[in-house]
Amino acid sequence: MNLRQLQQYFISETASIDNAEESSAVFYILTDHFDGWGRGFVLMNKDLIVSEEKLSAYTKIIAELKTGKPLQYILGETVFYGLTFKVNQDVLIPRPETEELVEWILTTVAAHPADFKSILDIGTGSGCIPIVLKKQLKDIEVSALDVSAAALLTAQGNADLNETPITFINSDILTYTSDIKYDIIVSNPPYIKENEQVDMARQVMEYEPHLALFVSNEQPLVFYEAIAEFALYHLNSDGKLFFEINAALGRETVAMLKSKGFSNVQLKKDMQGKDRMICCGLPD
Repeated sequence: MNLRQLQQYFISETASIDNAEESSAVFYILTDHFDGWGRGFVLMNKDLIVSEEKLSAYTKIIAELKTGKPLQYILGETVFYGLTFKVNQDVLIPRPETEELVEWILTTVAAHPADFKSILDIGTGSGCIPIVLKKQLKDIEVSALDVSAAALLTAQGNADLNETPITFINSDILTYTSDIKYDIIVSNPPYIKENEQVDMARQVMEYEPHLALFVSNEQPLVFYEAIAEFALYHLNSDGKLFFEINAALGRETVAMLKSKGFSNVQLKKDMQGKDRMICCGLPD
């Protein structure tokens, strides 16, 4: 079997999962993952013979994809903001929307670099947010908190992989206490209501950690309220609080922050036009 035939086989076998264009994109991810062969190389070398060992590896991945398992978990890694992150079922797969949140923070710091010397990420998961921030802002002290010890083990591995020293804290933000203050507090906490599960993709429901995803219908802002209260006492005077939010709860989240006195509450849309991020400062 040559590369052309392998690609055709892969697309036909995954047709029930994705359309041909998406399956082809996944195929190129795999050729790059296994051999460093980009799309251009594959197009120029379609007659290259594929070994039985390599065919077996692709066949195994096809079988896993058919179970609904996300490709990132199958490969054990993903790319976020240009960096490689190891992922497993203890952590969420980083999303493009979170890259936009990171970019907003980086832009904010770049505008007034002298104002920001420390960052805390709450609910860090894979560590994607603090690791990218530390990679880009080498002189800033970065800490990250998560209730899951297993998630922190993955995050620490990613920090080592990307050569970014992070202080990790294993605690629940609902009960965490500290006397440390920060210039930026950021969080992408659980925000999907239980009644929204029916609209979630099978891959998410069956493989990603529910602890990092879901909140009760009765208290959908429970983590936002706790983090906002924490920020009132743990942000420095000119500090900023950043959230990724449930797109359906933008107005409610803004109202909650304003009710606590936060100033300059900015609600920002993502590239899909959905309310996705909030930034605010301490009460005046």
